[in-house]
Amino acid sequence: MPFMTINGRQLHYLDEGEGFPILFGHSFLWNAHMWKPQIEALSQHYRCLVVDLWDHGQSDHLNVERYTMSELANDYWQFTQALGLEQFAVVGLSVGGMWGVQLTLDHPEAVSALVIMDTYVGAEPKVTQETYLGLLAAMRAHKGVSEALANIIAPIFFSPKTCVNNPKMVQDFKAHLMAFPADNIPGIATLGHMIFTRDCLLARLSEIKQPTLVVVGADDQPRPPAEAKDMADRLCNGKLEVIKDAGHIANLEQAEEVTKLLSSFLESQIVYSS
Repeated sequence: MPFMTINGRQLHYLDEGEGFPILFGHSFLWNAHMWKPQIEALSQHYRCLVVDLWDHGQSDHLNVERYTMSELANDYWQFTQALGLEQFAVVGLSVGGMWGVQLTLDHPEAVSALVIMDTYVGAEPKVTQETYLGLLAAMRAHKGVSEALANIIAPIFFSPKTCVNNPKMVQDFKAHLMAFPADNIPGIATLGHMIFTRDCLLARLSEIKQPTLVVVGADDQPRPPAEAKDMADRLCNGKLEVIKDAGHIANLEQAEEVTKLLSSFLESQIVYSS
């Protein structure tokens, strides 16, 4: 996987396949490998680009106290321009969907199609905001993710059915959380603060004219289906798909179904080279 320098920091990314470029955004506390099932299939027809967030995967530390969603979207924009991409599609899950919407609003001429999964561009509700900021504070205090904290955080990402039927997926994610180096925690906390204190973009969704697929796990706890429907209803050209037996990481919990859904949507919207 190659690196690119953006604003003096090394950004680590995956670049697989050839054809029309698809820019993927992964969830907070995950990394580019989260999209592995989809990349394996879609890279047969598209150029799939997946960037590790700052302080995630192998990307550099953020090293700032304050950071905004607009700044993050601009970092991704600079990434696309450094690669010489004039047009591309965006597929973003969770924070990937948040910056994906911002980038689409900022550069509508470049984004051909948009997929936003298990995300919400409204302001974070006060109750969940307090909960998540509390978890970030605990991570800072511990200088990492303790086992006790991992036991709280990990189930938030999955459907209860996944926790029962695929406990290895949940256990692997817990191990991943506990493996975060102490040096990454300040940047992770800064990104988390950015996510959970984000501005509301709901009123601007009507500006997005591109075909947009809104996907949500039926059992998504942090971003429930009602939020996805709210966004889909505000889009000019939006379509809502609810994935049964999936939570916040629907693309892994129901990988085959999500891959087929993405493939069908992209094929209907993009002329690609096979």
